[in-house]
Amino acid sequence: MFRFFEGLVDPYTAYPETDAPPQRLWPFLRAYAVPFRRVFVATGIVSIMVATVELGLIWYLGRVVDLLGSDAPGTVWDTHGAELILAAAFILLIRPALQGLDVLLLNNAILPNFGTLIRWRAHRQVLRQSVGWFENDFAGRIANRIMQTPPAAGDAVFQVFDAIAFSIAYLVGAAVVLAGADLRLMLPLLAWLVLYGFLVRWTVRRVGPASQASADARSAVTGRVVDSYANIHSVKMFAHHDREIAYAKEAIETTRQTFAREMRIFTTMDVALVTLNGLLIVAVVGWALALWMQGAASVGAVAAASALVLRLNAMTGWIMWALTSFFRALGIVAEGMQTIAQPITLTDAPDARPLDFREGRIEIEGLTHHYGRPSGGLQGVTLAIRPGEKVGVVGRSGAGKSTLVKLLLRFYDAEAGRILIDGQDIRAVTQDSLRAKIGMVQQDSSLLHRSVRDNILYGRPDATEAEVIAAAKRAEAQDFILTLEDPQGRKGYDAHVGERGVKLSGGQRQRVALARVMLKDAPVLVLDEATSALDSEVEAAIQDTLYRVMEGKTVIAIAHRLSTIAAMDRIVVLDDGRIAEEGSHAELLARGGLYARFWAHQSGGFLGTEDAA
Repeated sequence: MFRFFEGLVDPYTAYPETDAPPQRLWPFLRAYAVPFRRVFVATGIVSIMVATVELGLIWYLGRVVDLLGSDAPGTVWDTHGAELILAAAFILLIRPALQGLDVLLLNNAILPNFGTLIRWRAHRQVLRQSVGWFENDFAGRIANRIMQTPPAAGDAVFQVFDAIAFSIAYLVGAAVVLAGADLRLMLPLLAWLVLYGFLVRWTVRRVGPASQASADARSAVTGRVVDSYANIHSVKMFAHHDREIAYAKEAIETTRQTFAREMRIFTTMDVALVTLNGLLIVAVVGWALALWMQGAASVGAVAAASALVLRLNAMTGWIMWALTSFFRALGIVAEGMQTIAQPITLTDAPDARPLDFREGRIEIEGLTHHYGRPSGGLQGVTLAIRPGEKVGVVGRSGAGKSTLVKLLLRFYDAEAGRILIDGQDIRAVTQDSLRAKIGMVQQDSSLLHRSVRDNILYGRPDATEAEVIAAAKRAEAQDFILTLEDPQGRKGYDAHVGERGVKLSGGQRQRVALARVMLKDAPVLVLDEATSALDSEVEAAIQDTLYRVMEGKTVIAIAHRLSTIAAMDRIVVLDDGRIAEEGSHAELLARGGLYARFWAHQSGGFLGTEDAA
């Protein structure tokens, strides 16, 4: 039975992805709710039926009281026994069945699947964002919003059916029951409803913004705390424990203050609600007693009215809590939308096709990119790289080397100019097909918190175990991999490397990253300080391997250690976002320009700090 209801909606069902999700709250939720439409309708109907049954019990209580007063005790069973048996059967069989169906739809069909669907689609949506988008936010805050939005949306849906639909049906039914006893009993209920409506309106108008502010503050705390944890080596190395505590405390205190302001709303609401409920009890029960004294109402009507308002008294706090929970959940969803509903700005062209890679000719024409700032990045760079040519790129920090690589991989769209590969503008091909043809090793190659094998296989997931081991050997990684063991006892290629690969040394991480790229075996190879983290002995061994790997590939190698690129076919010198010089190592030395000064000022093969000024 549970599996039947849990399987009514598939949270992973196919859906049309959009680059521009709805920016307003209700359209945003509606888009996620599409697979649940039938289940939502069924749940709403059942919820109304449950409320009707509860009201029917109160009405029947009044009838039972009247029956007891209308006949002699000895004749009640003879006259009304069959009716009482049917009523008992209904209470014992039909009512639990309806309640069970209601909770099965809510707890098993909707709640697990609705949150899962939102989390799944939100994660897919966020992963489609560009590298630049991630660079502009805290990873912790993004993750927090992805995690807190689904349960909040699920809570909102739960309150709609468990409380709001039930309470509306109950209030309408209560008015009908009171009118059936005496039409005048509706008047105090209607007056109370108006005052209750004002209180609800006052509360929800304040709870939504207050809840969103609290959610924002919690996300900020998560972002700061995760930032400290992710950079724990720097925190410890600079002995900034107290500084990080103070940095987190500032956000924690903001969270406390926003939450305190939110709680003031609930305290005010509770006091006002108790006062309103007191008025309701006195007015309805008092009026019912007055009508009974005048002979205008039966004892059963007084009993039903009393039971009804006492039930409403108990329910109103729950209804108000449900409404505030509903709007609080919507506030959290609205905060999560700031991340989830952001449009995808770096997209494939509508008619984009896979890259038709033939030779590996790269043509850069008038490339300009400043990240939206007045300066920095690249300015009007034009460069042609022949198929199979090995090009080294050097320059001071901030000269534009990394920007060039990011634009080649289309992590950003250039503000002006274009990049062609085999005559195809990279903006006209699919991003996945472009990046499938480019292998890259960065200076700081962070690894996934998975096994060594999984990290190497990231280069080519369908590779065999023999190919994984061969790549590790070529990267001079096999020996240290076989010695690894993680705290869970996993060894060798099964050992997990920790977040960003922190359980490995810098050189070990770099060799695993090299193995991953060697396994990928892409025809274009980008090396961004690929061997800078290695000791001299390992670097010498890897350099020989890299030169063999480079054979037949188009290569772009960024280096500060100029000796690592001296044997390249051509060296391009960037300065202030422009190409200052280009030529072979010997030609540039003979020219006596910027490259020659870099070479002369090297200490241990790195660019001199005086040239970085």
